[in-house]
Amino acid sequence: MHFAPYKTILSPKNNMNIYRGCTHGCIYCDSRSTCYQMAHDFEDVEVKTDALTILEAQLRRKRKPCMISTGAMCDPYMPVEQELMLTRKSLQLIPHYGFGIAIQTKSTLILRDLDLLRRINEETKAVVEITLTTHDDSLCRILEPHVATTRERVAVLEAMRAAGIPTVVWLSPILPFINDTEENLRGLLDSCIRAKVRAIFSFGFGLTLRQGNREYFYRKLDQHFPGLKETYIRRFGQAYVCLSPDNDRLTAILQRTCQEHGILLGVNAIFSYLHAFEVKERQLSLFDT
Repeated sequence: MHFAPYKTILSPKNNMNIYRGCTHGCIYCDSRSTCYQMAHDFEDVEVKTDALTILEAQLRRKRKPCMISTGAMCDPYMPVEQELMLTRKSLQLIPHYGFGIAIQTKSTLILRDLDLLRRINEETKAVVEITLTTHDDSLCRILEPHVATTRERVAVLEAMRAAGIPTVVWLSPILPFINDTEENLRGLLDSCIRAKVRAIFSFGFGLTLRQGNREYFYRKLDQHFPGLKETYIRRFGQAYVCLSPDNDRLTAILQRTCQEHGILLGVNAIFSYLHAFEVKERQLSLFDT
């Protein structure tokens, strides 16, 4: 971990990243790509100096409240958050200025902040987004070695449902020849149905590879799945999008299941939902005057 100066915390589209880099160790992570021009080791998490002061100043300058989203470059609940608590302190600022939050994680640490998420959701809207890739926890430990297991993440979804907080699942990435099976998909969908998730993000059944994350991914394939790297090279070459050969059939299963259970599907529709700011009507009690 190290600190670095920044001028902004919120992007022009109201994405909030307090940290840069990640220690989850997911073998497929696109954020390792060299196009992001990270000038430090990926696991050496960069903390933005004076992040809370900068964030509060940006919130104060906004003409009207909106949804604040955490970006996909890093997880706001990495282990460093246990020490610094910058995500929690940000969640204290956000309702103070009347904003909503859509927050994405793979960590159970988000349960620590359930009180703040409830508070935001009572006034505006809080949405919790959880990434799920594999139903098998033993495989999960290989693909995502330093983060909560799938079972633990599903428990987070269920806790949010019990608290009345809507959830969205990112069903991504699905790795060709590893977890692109009907059994895996149906296992994940069963969990989503039980947790009554609001929506499921899917960008197709596959992953993206480019300079930086491709080399890391292939090293991990050699370590855990000997011979599979050669299969990827033969089938995908230098392609950016690497779709499963079973993509069409799995997509049909996903679409049918979501339709049957009233789960929102479709990238544009879900982003519209996440970005839509809401103000809840306050119910007056007999003691209000």
